[in-house]
Amino acid sequence: MNGNLGDTHRLGQRGGRPKAEDAPVVTADILTAAVRAFARHGYDGVSVRTLNRELGVSHNLIHQRFGSKEGLWRAAVDHAFGGLVAELATGFDPTVRDPLTQLNLAIRRFLHFSARHPEVLALMNIEAGLDTDRLRYIYETYVEPALAPLSKFLEHLAAEGVIRPVTIRTLNFLVAHGAAAPFTLGPFARLFGGPDPLDPDEVELHAGLAADIITSGLALSRPSDG
Repeated sequence: MNGNLGDTHRLGQRGGRPKAEDAPVVTADILTAAVRAFARHGYDGVSVRTLNRELGVSHNLIHQRFGSKEGLWRAAVDHAFGGLVAELATGFDPTVRDPLTQLNLAIRRFLHFSARHPEVLALMNIEAGLDTDRLRYIYETYVEPALAPLSKFLEHLAAEGVIRPVTIRTLNFLVAHGAAAPFTLGPFARLFGGPDPLDPDEVELHAGLAADIITSGLALSRPSDG
C-alpha cells in the first residue's frame, strides 16, 4: 500500500484524521481524472488501484462508488460526452439567418470545446480504433444522436444547392479528427513550432481558419447579384 495512504489509515484508526474512504471526494473530480486516465492509457491500461492512489483516496473507494472498472468507464464517458452534447446543443444561433454562417459557428464551437477538453476526443481516438461494446456505447448514446440534426441540416443545404453533398461521416472526420487534432495531439503539434496549440489566441485563430476552410470548401458558388 502507498505509504501516505497507510499513514492516513492508521491515523484514522487512532481517532486522528478521517480514513481516506471517509474523506470528501467530489464525484466529478473522480470522473475527470478517470477520463484523462482512459484517454492517456486506454481502457486496458488503466488501473483502478493506481487511480485511487493518484486521487489520494481509499484503495476501494472507486469500486464502492461505481461497482467496477467498467462502471467507472461508463460514468466517465457519460460525464465527458454529456458535456460535449450540451455544448453542441447550443451550437446554432437563432439570430443568424445565413446557413453557412450557422455551420461555421457550430464548427468553431466544437473546436473551442475540444481545446478546453482535449481528453474527450483523445479517449474517442483510442476507443474508435477498437471494435468493442464500449465504442458502440459511445456512438449509439452520444455520437449518433448528437449528429443527427446536423446530418439533416447538411442534407437540406445540399438539396437547396447551398453546399455540395457531404455525408455526416465525412464532416465528422474533417472536424473532429482533423481540425481538432492539434488539441488532442498536443505533443506532436508542438514539434511544428509556433505558439502553443492550446494558447487561447492560437485556439481562436486555428478554430476560425479551420471553420472557414471547411465551410468555404463545401459552399457552392452562387450567381452574383450584378
